[in-house]
Formats: sequence, C-alpha cells, structure tokens
Amino acid sequence: METVVLKRGREFTLVRRHPWIFAESVESCSGAPAAGEIVRIANRDGTVFGSGFYSPQSRIAVRVLSFDPDATPDDAFVADRTAAAIGRRAEYFAHGATDAVRLVNAESDGLPGVVADCYAGWIVIQLSCAGADAFKKTIAETLMKYTPGAKGVWERSDVEVRARENLQPSTGPVTGEEPPELVEISENGLRFLVDVRKGHKTGFYLDQRDARAATGRYGCNRDVLNCFSYTGGFGIACRAAGATSVVHLDSSQGALDLARKNTELAEGCYCASEYECADVFSQLRKYRDARKSFDLIVLDPPKFADSKGAVMKAARGYKDINLLAMKLLRPDGILATFSCSGAMDEELFCKVVSEAAADARRDFQILERTSAPSDHPVSLSFPQGRYLKGLVLRAV
Repeated sequence: METVVLKRGREFTLVRRHPWIFAESVESCSGAPAAGEIVRIANRDGTVFGSGFYSPQSRIAVRVLSFDPDATPDDAFVADRTAAAIGRRAEYFAHGATDAVRLVNAESDGLPGVVADCYAGWIVIQLSCAGADAFKKTIAETLMKYTPGAKGVWERSDVEVRARENLQPSTGPVTGEEPPELVEISENGLRFLVDVRKGHKTGFYLDQRDARAATGRYGCNRDVLNCFSYTGGFGIACRAAGATSVVHLDSSQGALDLARKNTELAEGCYCASEYECADVFSQLRKYRDARKSFDLIVLDPPKFADSKGAVMKAARGYKDINLLAMKLLRPDGILATFSCSGAMDEELFCKVVSEAAADARRDFQILERTSAPSDHPVSLSFPQGRYLKGLVLRAV
C-alpha cells in the first residue's frame, strides 16, 4: 500500500473524521498509485491516520475508507461495510410502509462514492469514483446476499461526476435478474412506476419520501400546481389526500407520461389532473400574466448549484422561482419549496426564500422543515451529505 503524505497542519480534517482529502492538502505520494487504489494517509512525521481511495485526477485526492491506522481495506472490508449498511435499514423492510429504500448512502455509510437503492427487490447501484468502481463485484454480490427479497443488481453509473476521475459512464446488469422496463413500488399507501434503467438518479427521488407525505397532508380540497413534477410524486400525494385538482408541470414529456400512468394507479379518489409540458420558469410567468392562482404549489427543482462558485447564480434562480410561485398563491395557500443543491446551505436557502416573500409583499409561516428520510443518513463529520432541504409554508 502506497502512502499519501499531507502538508503540515492539513491533518486536522482527519482528526475530525471528515472523509475527504483535497488535492491541495497533499504534499507527496510514494510510488505511483493508480486511480481507485487504496493508499495510506500520513503526515510528515510518519503518523498514519487511515486509508482511502486515491483519485489523482480529482480535486478530492483521497476518499477515506477507514480512520483506523492499522486497517488494510480489502474485499472483505468492503463487503462488511455494505452488509452493515443494509442491516441498518432493517426497520424499513420490517414495517412495510415502503418497499423502495436506500441501502447504501456513500460517505455517510463509510463507502465513498457508493449509492445503492432498492426498488421492490430490484437494486440499483451508482458508483461515482474509481475506488468504488474497483469493488463493483463485491458490492453487488453483498447487496444480493443481504437485501431481503433481492432479485438483481442494475448499474446506473452515468453521473457527470465520473468524468472528473476519467471514468466512462457504465450502465446495465451486474448480477441476478434484469429489471423490467418499469418497476412498481409502494410508498405510504401509494403506488408508483419507476424507470430504473433511464429515470432520474436511480429512477425515483427516494430522498423526498418524507417531504411528499408532509406536503400531501395539506392537499385536501386544494387546487395544486406540482412544478418540476417529474413522475408526479408530490401531486399524487396531494391527490390521495383529497385535492380538487392537480397540474403536473415539467419540461420532460416522458416524465409526464409516466406521471399520468402513476395517477392511474391511484385508486379510490377523484381529482382532475393535467399534464403541462413546458419550461417551469416560463410557464409560471404565463400563469401570472393570465392571473391564474392555486391553493398549493410545489417547487422541487433540479440542482441549481453543484459548486460553491455557482451558489450566487443559483440563489437568483431560487429567488426568481419562489417569487413567481408566491404571486400565484391564493390567500391561506401552501408553498412547499425545496433545494437539492448541496453547495447551498439551509441558512442561505431560507434567506433566499425570505427575500422572495419580501419582494412578493406577502407574509408566510413556516409549517414544516423537511430533509432526506432516515434511510439517507448524514454523518455528523460529513455535513456535505446534507444536501436536501425544504420548507412547507403557509401564506398569511
């Protein structure tokens, strides 16, 4: 095992058990370890702090696997970590409220670059760094062995971040059976069809499960506008709660087609549903000019900022879209607004939404704050893992 030597004073993040070592913190590296190879991490005097995946072409030079200086991570080590992560989700498989669960949450489960989601027994993995790639077979076999009802593992390593490590996109079957074109899942009494092969992320926004339930509680007898609707999750939760009408607004016709199918799966409730394929910013302005209004509006946009340098531009986007939505809300209306931009912290997001309210000349109460559910845990030493934040507001 080669050794990465840190510059003087740069070991403080390791003492705090943060799992990233940035390239500017590295003074030297023994030998010539390849991308994804496991290396020791030490300071100038030879003190070893742990070991991790080496990424010579990435801004994150090392992703820490173990803070034990004596550990020598191998296939058995990675298998144990994977099995432990699955075990921590046991309550999800036991209580049956959903059969779609995150099994491995990357750094927060001690497996940098590894995400694994289970959809009714079909497991989808997403590997975003070279080190994770090197253990693909071990991870997949362990997921099959320990996940209750596992049917097969499908890879969706098609995220842009792989390019930073000179990795090509990789998708397709890994082990077990191949999933059908659409997988049906259940969530809090609702059913959804998920495209695990080509859908966003690994197919569905599992991280918004709690937020969908929270927003749905306010849907009764309301006209709902579900912006960036994707396959309909928030709007369908409101529909199930007794919404009067739901408009699903998204720029993808394919996503809206699946939203229509998901609406048809919902039984026992009547609600007028529309599917509007358009740019959300432009369509909200058209609604404003036409003096349309709604009782409940959901804003669940894609990531606006993927780096600190993009935060201010993203803030303008968030303010613009929240301001437009606030002007469309009827008295006593509900606004459920979210950000999945990890580079924008919760304090700044709240400030941006507050500024939008001031410009709209409307007062709002915070009814609920939302974040990812407990199958998406966040390590205390890795605040970057807390990327998702949301506010459920009432206009007063």
